[in-house]
Amino acid sequence: MTVLKYLQAYPAQLQDQVRQLIAEGRLGEYLNQRYSGRHDVQSDKALYSYALDLKQQYMRNAPAIDKVLFDNRLDLTHRALGLHTTVSRVQGGKLKANKEIRIAALFKDAAPDFLKMIVVHELAHFKESDHNKAFYKLCEHMLPGYHQIEFDLRVYLTWRDMQA
Repeated sequence: MTVLKYLQAYPAQLQDQVRQLIAEGRLGEYLNQRYSGRHDVQSDKALYSYALDLKQQYMRNAPAIDKVLFDNRLDLTHRALGLHTTVSRVQGGKLKANKEIRIAALFKDAAPDFLKMIVVHELAHFKESDHNKAFYKLCEHMLPGYHQIEFDLRVYLTWRDMQA
């Protein structure tokens, strides 16, 4: 039985469906049907603009984002597809906090929905730090179908590992 490391938290029935697609050699076809194409966000500047547009549309009252970039150091070995940080510094007599989002560079070549899911996920962390009900409700508000896209992203990562 194939171990699906990205899908371990999902019910056995879903894992079996993915295993069946793998056995039939149809996993890539499944992903291609649902998520064909590639997004145009290829630079850090474009990614910053993309994240800012999503923030303005859904989270106007959230703190400003100082930096958004693709990071080559984020990889699957650390289970990090995206990272949000708040760096606090004392400047004069004031405490200044910089908010940053880093997205794994592998998303430069991913489907548009996968990039949007990761950016939405990291943006939601600025309002909700934990993966709780409110966090996922916010994600679903910003990206309807969030849960299905997150599952399919995990299927994509499984397929990507198989290609390597």
